[in-house]
Amino acid sequence: MFNKILIANRGEIAVRIIRACREMGILTVAVYSEADREALHTQLADEAVCIGPAPSRDSYLNMERILSAAEASHAQAIHPGFGFLSENAKFARMCEKCGLVFIGPSAEVIDKMGNKAQAKNTMRQAGIPVIPGSREPFLSLEEALGAAEKIGYPVMIKASFGGGGKGMRVAESREEFVLGFETAQQEAIAAFGDGTMYLEKYVKNPRHVEVQILADKFGRVLHLGERDCSVQRKHQKMIEESPCASLSEKLREKMGAMAVQAAKAAGYESAGTIEFLLSSDEQFYFMEMNTRIQVEHPVSELVSGVDIIKEQIRIAAGERLRFSQEDIHLRGHAIECRINAESPSHKFRPCPGKITNLHLPGGNGVRIDTAVYPGYVIPPDYDSMIVKVIVHDADREGAISKMISTLGELVIEGVETNLDFLYELLNHPDFQAGNMTADFLEHYE
Repeated sequence: MFNKILIANRGEIAVRIIRACREMGILTVAVYSEADREALHTQLADEAVCIGPAPSRDSYLNMERILSAAEASHAQAIHPGFGFLSENAKFARMCEKCGLVFIGPSAEVIDKMGNKAQAKNTMRQAGIPVIPGSREPFLSLEEALGAAEKIGYPVMIKASFGGGGKGMRVAESREEFVLGFETAQQEAIAAFGDGTMYLEKYVKNPRHVEVQILADKFGRVLHLGERDCSVQRKHQKMIEESPCASLSEKLREKMGAMAVQAAKAAGYESAGTIEFLLSSDEQFYFMEMNTRIQVEHPVSELVSGVDIIKEQIRIAAGERLRFSQEDIHLRGHAIECRINAESPSHKFRPCPGKITNLHLPGGNGVRIDTAVYPGYVIPPDYDSMIVKVIVHDADREGAISKMISTLGELVIEGVETNLDFLYELLNHPDFQAGNMTADFLEHYE
């Protein structure tokens, strides 16, 4: 097992990883930008190293500075969290060259599954159902336009290397495609440093259902059930839950088995997620694989009883998974709400600033993942998510009631948040009945 791990991230996920390491007896090194000098993760880690100015490109995306910090602190491994360098194959290779363990899959697997067009080709060969789309990525509008007209509108334009809803647009016509492709491509270049794009047929009114995977270096692959992530705004998830309310037990078993098969086809090791689109006629299609821990991993932890971060670390250290699929018994229902510092009344504009008052609820079945505290100043340079509220109860109805109660107790003053917006969503009759699809918020707004 490792003695010391560097966390190449910030915010609540850095805090989450630090706490898991502490429980495992592992020392931690935090890296931080000048804007994060007073951040919680820098205070909780055993060591903290400044890696540059506020802009991500000069700090959290600066591979050389992060690797220098790891070398200077004598860390043995790097945990990338999510976002930033978590799905960057070049960084994984650089870690290996420097004698550091990258806590995640190999660079080759990140390359294969991070390129969404190549990932779909891998899944097709493995017999996994895939949404019709382009077999190769595109850099030029002209090539992409020709492929779009062969696929047929509406089409989804996606960044080949990306996630989090960035670099994505839906085009209903040729005119929309021209504008959407160029906009999505520029967004992808800004967010991920890569402008290759791919296309897929747009499936109307699907559910977004994903399966959490764990795979060790000895061929054992298992899943921890599925998450319904259909409540999204512009492809950014807002509420996630496990299990999915609309799945029959037969379909649940089939999707879980397909996810395991997909991970094996990719030669996957570590924690990861297989994302599916589920149509209204109960057909499901592979969408992409996330080769990292995800924001919504806590709901899977609460229903499975498995600490996914600790398992990631054990797998990276070369340990075998200590349980099999038969040992996984999913219990109850979990829901996560993402609290963002943003203004729903102003098109969800980010609202950085100082938190003047904060009350975080607790109690049976309530979990809060955050890195904020009273007096903390939210910088304008990063994602606006500041708190994750996760609840667990015996069934979905109980979990919804618990989440409504918990959000009603949560106090965040000094900045605007989407707290009231989420509270209203949870009370919406369609949400309470489980009638959500990926376009739910479009109709709601």
